[in-house]
Amino acid sequence: MKKSSDFEFDDVQGLLRFGYGKLTDTCFMLLKIADANAAKQWLSIAPVSSAIANHPSPDTALQIAFSVQGLRALGVSESIIDDFSDEFIYGMTRNENCSRRLGDIGRNAPKYWKWGSNTSEVPHVLLLLYAREGGLNAWRATVEGAYFLQAFQLLKHLPTSDMGRIEPFGFEDGISQPEIDWADRHSTDSHANDRYTNLLAAGEMALGYPNEYGQYTARPLIDPQHDKLAANLPNAKDNPALKDFGRNGTYLVLRQLGQDVPGFWRFLNKVSDSIPEKREQLAASMVGRERNGTPLVAEHIPGISRKNHGNHFTYDLDPKGNHCPVSAHVRRANPRTGDLPPGATGFSVIAFIGRLVRILGFGQKPEEDLVASSRFHRLLRRGRGYGPVLAPEDAIKPDAPAAERGLQFICLVANIGRQFEFVQNAWIVNSKFDGLQEEPDPLLGNRESLMNGDSTDHFNRPTPSGPVQRTCHLPQFTTVLGGGYFFMPGLRALKYISALPPNGNGGSS
Repeated sequence: MKKSSDFEFDDVQGLLRFGYGKLTDTCFMLLKIADANAAKQWLSIAPVSSAIANHPSPDTALQIAFSVQGLRALGVSESIIDDFSDEFIYGMTRNENCSRRLGDIGRNAPKYWKWGSNTSEVPHVLLLLYAREGGLNAWRATVEGAYFLQAFQLLKHLPTSDMGRIEPFGFEDGISQPEIDWADRHSTDSHANDRYTNLLAAGEMALGYPNEYGQYTARPLIDPQHDKLAANLPNAKDNPALKDFGRNGTYLVLRQLGQDVPGFWRFLNKVSDSIPEKREQLAASMVGRERNGTPLVAEHIPGISRKNHGNHFTYDLDPKGNHCPVSAHVRRANPRTGDLPPGATGFSVIAFIGRLVRILGFGQKPEEDLVASSRFHRLLRRGRGYGPVLAPEDAIKPDAPAAERGLQFICLVANIGRQFEFVQNAWIVNSKFDGLQEEPDPLLGNRESLMNGDSTDHFNRPTPSGPVQRTCHLPQFTTVLGGGYFFMPGLRALKYISALPPNGNGGSS
């Protein structure tokens, strides 16, 4: 069995392994390459942080990722770029259909974005700087160092702030994260995953490793006979004759989300008749957790309590959403489902027929999500909030201080389409999620009417006894302000990029 210590952490950027939570001061920079040669010189000496565990933990960290435009500007050959995913190549704003599927319509439409759309400058490079409190300015001066000012033009400095474990609406965040199986001990056999598991194959996040299907995600592979610079890249595990440009890299999805914190709490206060307990209950129902992170199913799941609001639970005992509404944000983002319904495990004839029926899509109940096995659609979140903290008790006041608040949403995935775009489309903005009708995510929904004219501005809370409690005319609480897809390469791939000749033809002989 492979041990965690055997994983190539020295070739992986640290963000794949660490959230850098102790490094509270951050600086996210969107850059355009002004001088490709100077940029490659800077890359060759940039102090990019690896995923090797350090004791004590480091005081600073630097991570770097590139858009497809950035790779082209640095001279990465089209033969390499062609082997990246279409989502990465053509981008988050590639067409109107994509924007609609991602919920980027109405106020979220790319034409209104502050960066990343076709009408604003698309960044080439994303730099993520992390430092302990008070150390960011000195770290930024060190990172910029030689060649930086000549190499790059700063397009935008994304705001970030230290909000601890609390997101702008006031809820504890970052509780539900997948555990990456760096030691390769997790079975991807569907028979072994009929129940929800939080452990994921490394290939779900890092390119060049088997994913939850037991397959290698497509990524750029290079023939070293035609590209001498590729000699120092790792061999492809599934094709050892080729060098793996993608191995130990990952895709980074970045979306700047503006959050209307006063608007959120004032609306809830109004529809709750200014009764604090009712306001808190409605807010928790929309999120799926109480403000302290306790899941709404806690009292009904053995081993979960208010003192232990861990991550080890499912919604199996709450199929109708009587305790945690089906449309709640955290339930949409991670339905916590296994490969099969309960009772269909093993190798019996009944189990086999049940599996076949499910695969073919026959005999399904309307509320069953045919593609809801969560392990195929998990995201590794690494975002940071921004703006001043505003407590709900202050947010409801008429004189609540106005300010820009929100989230720099970052997630890491090996497959943009199957992971981020699926979750965003099928689970977050889809009005028909898990049997619901005309009801998208209460926090992230854009409230735009469907193409048939039906409204999407309501939220339903089932109750164990009595009628469904319906909240109507929800405003839009979250607005997309920018976004893009980036590739965060392994450190050997970074060295390859920095060594590219001026003519941009790779190392071709």
